[in-house]
Amino acid sequence: MDFIQANPTVRPCHDFDAAADALALRTAMKGLGTDEDAIIAILTQRSNNQRQQIAKFFLEDYGRDLIKDLKSELGGKFEDVIVALMFTPCDYLAKQCHHAMAGIGTDEQALVEILCTKNNREIKEIVEAYERMYGRPLAEHICSETSGDFRRLLTLMVTGVRNEHSYDPSTAAEKAQQLYDAGEAKFGTDEEVFNRILTHESIPQLRLIFEEYKNICGRTIEQTLRDEMSGELLDGLLAIVECVQSPTTFFAKRLYDAMCGAGTKDSTLIRIVVSRCEIDLGNIKKEFEKLYDKTLESMVKGETSGDYKHALVALIGGP
Repeated sequence: MDFIQANPTVRPCHDFDAAADALALRTAMKGLGTDEDAIIAILTQRSNNQRQQIAKFFLEDYGRDLIKDLKSELGGKFEDVIVALMFTPCDYLAKQCHHAMAGIGTDEQALVEILCTKNNREIKEIVEAYERMYGRPLAEHICSETSGDFRRLLTLMVTGVRNEHSYDPSTAAEKAQQLYDAGEAKFGTDEEVFNRILTHESIPQLRLIFEEYKNICGRTIEQTLRDEMSGELLDGLLAIVECVQSPTTFFAKRLYDAMCGAGTKDSTLIRIVVSRCEIDLGNIKKEFEKLYDKTLESMVKGETSGDYKHALVALIGGP
């Protein structure tokens, strides 16, 4: 994250002991009943790397697959949170991409949230994990499930075309003019120009381009996108723009949207909390409180219940 110190809510446990944790988890799941509190206390307070060490010890010393044991003992959304914690970050997001495209219909919002918010290294890790786990390229699966300019946008994202080291203030006005000419200045919209510039230019360069854009036409790039685009393509391009300006704001808004109104979008809530807790969830929850005048923790408590609630609150409640 540029300019802002990333503040995770889950950090490595200082007196970590994989053997002791594995034994405690085995005890929590052995015999009649399950000690859900013990499972929450251990797995939400260890880094992902430490959880992988626990799973390795569990397999080597007990001959048991920790994820399978957890699945057999837990259920519902609580199980979803705990099992999500046990995957490496890239495997978890690859799995989420697959889930978004499995079965009838496609969860375009999930694909946008995962693929339009990552840097080249993160995308590369997800792409490699996807092919290893599912035996087919992620780009190929995306092409079979999406269409048109939205498909082109996601394909550009997963091929990692962004030049992350480019920074040339002298070309910012020119690129801003290209965006203006492709949208506001003409009848109809040349979506390809928006796709190309927003997926190829570096984050600092895009900030300059957006400033120049406002100078040229007196409107923000978001205002233009909302006027010129619609549907999934609009969602994808807006996600890129919002993450250029403030990733924490983007994720804070997504969390709020997942919990406001009728019903809770649990998959979105779980995915963001689990995938950001070791990166910047501390920043996100501060932004959440600033935007909505309530804490993320209090809203989660109001929208969830039981062990599911306890697990999420444990992940959110760090520094």
